[in-house]
Formats: sequence, C-alpha cells, structure tokens
Amino acid sequence: MSSINPSSLNLKLLLIGNSSVGKSSLLLRFTDNEFLSDEETAATIGVDFKVKSIELDGKKYKLSVWDTAGQERFRTLTSSYYRGAQGVVLGVVKMIVGNKVDKEFSRQVTTDEGRAFAQRMGALFVECSAKTRLGVPEAFEELVRRILATPTLWSKTSATPIRKSEPIKLEDDSWSGGGCSC
Repeated sequence: MSSINPSSLNLKLLLIGNSSVGKSSLLLRFTDNEFLSDEETAATIGVDFKVKSIELDGKKYKLSVWDTAGQERFRTLTSSYYRGAQGVVLGVVKMIVGNKVDKEFSRQVTTDEGRAFAQRMGALFVECSAKTRLGVPEAFEELVRRILATPTLWSKTSATPIRKSEPIKLEDDSWSGGGCSC
C-alpha cells in the first residue's frame, strides 16, 4: 500500500478539446472565478496552466490545471504535456464536459447524446457553463474524487509500465451527432 497521504497531492489535470469549445474559459472560471467575453480572449498558443487549491471532504488538494491548444498545428506539442497527468477532461480518469450550456439555443449535442457518448467512451459526463459558473466547481471536484478513488493514479509506489509514446487520438470517428462531439 502507498505511504503517500492523498491530501498532500498535487494533481495534474488536463483540458483537451477542439478550438473554441471553452477550455480556457473553464480554466479561468475554475481558478479565478472570472469569465472573459469573446472580444477579450485569444486562442491558446501551445499550453497554459494555473494552480488552484481546493478543499474536498475536509482535505486540501493542489490542482495544476493545464489548458492545451485546440488547433491542429499544436497537437504534437501539447501531447508532451499529457505525461504525468492523473486526470483528463475529455479523453487516466476521463471526463467529457458539455460546456456552454448557457447557449441552449445553439446546442449541438443533447444531454442524452452526450451522456451516451461518454458511456461508450467509458468516461464521466457533466454539463456546465464557464460563463455562468453553473457546474464548473462540481465538475473538477468530481474528477478529483474519481482520481482519489483510484490510488494507482497517484501512488508513487504503484508500478506504471513505461511504454513508447504513441500518438493520442483526440477524436472518435464513430461519432455521428451534431457539430460538436463533446
């Protein structure tokens, strides 16, 4: 068994997805409780990250949340940041986040479609809005809970096989829903 106290963990979480789906907005809302309008934001170049401490079930955890660029030209660069991550928002503990629920009128994927897709991918599913903050803290808290429930993800004594790096496919070819596969 591990001798590590899980409440002293620094967990690395990744935000991964296509360009303009709201990864940077989720990061800013979760870490700084801020939201910037479209005019105030720019596309992430490479990677950005912020650190936030949270209290969960009476214990404090330090989260390093990495925001990766969604543009295709940065895919090879951002994949190097995946190493050492304990949780991944969208495809490890996987969570698919349906962001921008405040834009119900322009929804591309229904809640049921998102939930079914997540189930097929073996992932958690949540919906939230970085703009209104609805569901944002809860999404990160649930991800941390799942990581903590899986000691092999954070235990330094667990044996992790070393494998040759392989490309990580970020899209599922079987998705036949609307425009957004999140």
